[in-house]
Amino acid sequence: MTLSAVRWLLVVVALAVFAVGIDNLRRPLANPDEGRYSEISREMVVSGDWVTPRLNGLKYFEKPPLQYWATALSFEAFGFGESAARLYVWLCALATLLVTAYTAARLGGREMGVAAALVLAASPYFLALGGIVTLDMGLTLWTTLNACAFLVSEHAHATGRRASARHWMLVSWAALALAVLSKGLVAVIFAGALVFFHVATSRDLAVMKRMRWVPGLLIALLVAAPWFVLVSRANPEFAHFFFVHEHFERFLTHEHRRVQPWWFFLPIVLLAFLPWAFALFAGLRHAWRSERGADVQPLRGAFLTAAFIVLFFSASGSKLPAYILPAVPLLALPLARYLVDAPLPSVSRYAALAVPLGLALLAAAYIVPGQAREEWVKALNFAAQPFAYAAAAGFTAGALAAAWLARAARRWTALAVVALANIVLVGGLIEAYGVFSPRQSDKEAAARLAPFVGPSTRLYSVKIYDQSLPFYLGRTLTLVDYVDEFELGETAEPGRWIPRVGGFQPEWLRPGDAVAIIQPGVFEDLRRQGLPMVVVHQDPKRVLVRKP
Repeated sequence: MTLSAVRWLLVVVALAVFAVGIDNLRRPLANPDEGRYSEISREMVVSGDWVTPRLNGLKYFEKPPLQYWATALSFEAFGFGESAARLYVWLCALATLLVTAYTAARLGGREMGVAAALVLAASPYFLALGGIVTLDMGLTLWTTLNACAFLVSEHAHATGRRASARHWMLVSWAALALAVLSKGLVAVIFAGALVFFHVATSRDLAVMKRMRWVPGLLIALLVAAPWFVLVSRANPEFAHFFFVHEHFERFLTHEHRRVQPWWFFLPIVLLAFLPWAFALFAGLRHAWRSERGADVQPLRGAFLTAAFIVLFFSASGSKLPAYILPAVPLLALPLARYLVDAPLPSVSRYAALAVPLGLALLAAAYIVPGQAREEWVKALNFAAQPFAYAAAAGFTAGALAAAWLARAARRWTALAVVALANIVLVGGLIEAYGVFSPRQSDKEAAARLAPFVGPSTRLYSVKIYDQSLPFYLGRTLTLVDYVDEFELGETAEPGRWIPRVGGFQPEWLRPGDAVAIIQPGVFEDLRRQGLPMVVVHQDPKRVLVRKP
């Protein structure tokens, strides 16, 4: 590999960091996930209770606390802001890229390591989720480290470095514990799948003897178990809700209303690797064939585990686009091997195949804004249109340039140009999405309410809950006739909410200041009933009111 390729890698990574950093600094937190998880961490800091997670003042046990803790520490260090809320996610994305690149280099050489870094840096899916506050990037870091440390350990054992193999196996166990603290027992399922596929492809049951079960399990328990013990002692309802409801019932039922067709994740996998999605199947076939007859087959294990992750969530009754993110770094390994080995005409052809897609994105940027039914949304669409044009144009130009460069025998420059183009794509889409902040975030709503909120002001959320409003107000709200994900908290602490809208009216009329966010239809009903309210702000989504 030439020195210029290394320089390109540094430029690409620096620009990716810059793009995500700008997003962190400027874009308001969006509903629902960014508001939800940021607010849980804010309440940890304010309450001082780092054992029992709370959302809007109510117990919230849907996920373990690792990201809450990390973000709370960020708030302690940098204050309550968007950048601090996104810092842990961004660091997890950067660490995942570095872990994947390092593993690729250990398994296949320096060029494969650079290619793996460029594949992830070019992934629109990976880049976008690196700037969004969800739990999936944290889970992805620790499941990737768990898998990569295991693969590096087995590779070290096969090459005679037994001490290094033992150390990396313990790293794998520690990463597994952190993955469990990130999103629960699903991490154990993924780790078990990797071991199973590694044993199956290598046909070597001796792997089970090299797992270092006693020290490994001890490390995992020391890292993960204390919180589960403490939270269970403080909250008797935790164990059943977390282990039964959030794992088995969530997977097997449609209770969370995230029902999607079985093939839902397949186009997302292709989106994750644009424009190299067109090379993905060739890359997987190449990696499979390249390890035929080898004693250690890490690329086969990575590919099969990634496929298992996609199939696992495809079988689930609850589906969200970010769920399969842990599969992306694992798929980047065989794809990187292929992009290093593939004939340059093939690399050029796969890049060129993305050009029609780029042109389709340009057409969509022109057509879609005028299709909105609500005038408010249509106006936001047209305001975002220039950024959408820039994103689509950058992607198209990058695919064209990469096709030409690969044809001219400049492999590494072509790979780097693709990464640069996709950073432009994601950056443009992030800026376009930011235009929708009045609809997707409550930062402006909180600013409108703030002049009427004092230390003793009562706050209500009537038949609606906007996740980022408590974060920006710095206060929790009393929920009125709203359950959804708060069922456990409201059942455990019934005095913290008002079950029916009828119970809200006497509360509103009590002496003292009060403000409320109300679902528009309910607001009209209350106004017809003569409830005294002064409108602070109104839009198609919400009505903000205060007492006269």
